[in-house]
Amino acid sequence: MQKTVTYPPIGEITLSSTRRSTRITLSVRPNGSVRLSFPIWVTQKRALKFLSEKIDWIATARRKMAERYSDFQRFSDVDTAREALRAEAKAKLPPMVARLAAEHGFRCGAVRIKSTRSRWGSCTVRGDINLSLSLVTLPEHLAEYIVLHELCHTVHRNHSPRFHDLLDRVTGGHSKALNKELRKYRPELSCANYILGTKVDEHPPTENP
Repeated sequence: MQKTVTYPPIGEITLSSTRRSTRITLSVRPNGSVRLSFPIWVTQKRALKFLSEKIDWIATARRKMAERYSDFQRFSDVDTAREALRAEAKAKLPPMVARLAAEHGFRCGAVRIKSTRSRWGSCTVRGDINLSLSLVTLPEHLAEYIVLHELCHTVHRNHSPRFHDLLDRVTGGHSKALNKELRKYRPELSCANYILGTKVDEHPPTENP
């Protein structure tokens, strides 16, 4: 079941009830639209109650995305938004690689932007660097950390102590802290959240309220 209803003070929201859903999920996309998904065994009344408890969260999510994703609000479909994200990555990441390589004395080959979902980046035996387009969704200091990580692989092809020593040196002694911070992010989720918006959910009880 999928339908659109008006829910003051949010406005129009899309309700989606499917057999595959296992939890109540509320999501806000970059264009401000709201989607409420829930299992078929959860009543619409129960799902809307969850929505009513998240009014402030929705307002905050809309405001934050309006600030960060203003360029994406003109896109109405995922494919178009993904291509826009790819274009942004191609415009920003190769210059970042060139700048950091020059600053730290690295030499690398081609820089390619990939739609990888499991890895932020990789370095080939030829010294070419592949970067996930998801890097542009990260805070800039973490994107730079990943680029420096791959640049270090142009010198050391493995994760030996010499590799880590080099990475720590070019990150000003902060490589461990940066790596720990990066673990909060995942390429596939960062990309999806950037394109589809942000969401919050809960596991409802196994019986209808």
